[in-house]
Amino acid sequence: MSQFFSGKVVAVTGGTDGIGKAMIDELVTQGARIATCGRSHDKIYNLQMQYASVLLHAVVCDVSIEQDCKKFIDSTIDTFGGIDILINNAGISMRALVKDVELDVIRRIMDVNFYGAVYCTKYALPSIIERKGTIVGISSVAGIRGLPGRSGYSASKFALQGWLESLRTELMDDEVNVMWVCPGFTTSNIRFTALNEKGDSQIENPMDENKMMSAAECARIILKAVEKHKRNPLITYQAIQTSFLNKFFPSLTDKLVHRFYFKNGKLVK
Repeated sequence: MSQFFSGKVVAVTGGTDGIGKAMIDELVTQGARIATCGRSHDKIYNLQMQYASVLLHAVVCDVSIEQDCKKFIDSTIDTFGGIDILINNAGISMRALVKDVELDVIRRIMDVNFYGAVYCTKYALPSIIERKGTIVGISSVAGIRGLPGRSGYSASKFALQGWLESLRTELMDDEVNVMWVCPGFTTSNIRFTALNEKGDSQIENPMDENKMMSAAECARIILKAVEKHKRNPLITYQAIQTSFLNKFFPSLTDKLVHRFYFKNGKLVK
């Protein structure tokens, strides 16, 4: 097993579900010192109980709130002395057409997916620069190609990637690695909690989770990419295929994406 993460301080936002939780499970086995946050008191408590024998710094935090992010980062530095790796994983999705969605839904998506990463990164930056560490953004296939019914989600991921690319260039002389990863469809709670046009959780999931990459496998690939200092790894076949088609055959991709998401003029996925 690689010793890359052993003893390193890794902060993961949104670590109580899905890919974030899977990354924590993997990081524990690799000897990392872990900090994480989530909005649910119960899920944070359950995580602490699961890893009661491990020094796991877990706090309740809504990343859309700047002061919550500051408290999470500051308390992590107070606990461990600094941060080597920040993984901006917390995210929320949506499923609604632009003509139907309330504008506050898109604003909420941006606040969590984009500004949450901005806040945490900004407050962690001095420590990461000092340690010549790594900043990671968990993007999506929706950050490669705008997806119908996920306009706010795609917008947040495009914004995240552009911001991180700017930051990567700014920090080259500081020897800080800035990267973003783009998974395709993976098993995750994000589709069950996706917001509808009114801003309520969907509850139902229109996708077949059994045909997707597991969160555990996705987490292992992401952490290996962090270890190898990759720039922008595409994870899952869907992400690789979408990137290729959208780059070289954009008009064809329009039709293929429309066919996948719509049936008889109605959004079905």
